[in-house]
Amino acid sequence: MRLRMGMIGGGPGAFIGPIHRIAAELDREIELVAGVFSSDPDRSRAAAADYRIDPERAYPDLATMFAGEAARGDGIDFVSIVSPNHHHLPAARAALAA
Repeated sequence: MRLRMGMIGGGPGAFIGPIHRIAAELDREIELVAGVFSSDPDRSRAAAADYRIDPERAYPDLATMFAGEAARGDGIDFVSIVSPNHHHLPAARAALAA
C-alpha cells in the first residue's frame, strides 16, 4: 500500500513543493493526494490541477483539510510542510492535533 501524503504550501510559483513531491514519490511508496497549497483557495485549486490531484482534495485551509481527510477511507497518512518557514510551527501543531 502506498502512503498518502498531504502537502501544506507548494502552490503556484513555489519552487520547493514540486521538489518535495518528486522526492517523496521516487520509490513509488508515497503519493501526493491532497493539500492546502496556498492561503488563497483559487490558487490552492490551481496547484491541485498542476499536481493532477482531485480538485475536491485542494483545501482552503488546514482545519478543512484535516477534517475532510479524516472523514475519508483513503485520507492522508502524513503531511509535508513546504510553506514559508514562519508557517511551519502552526502547520505542524495543526497536523499533530489532527
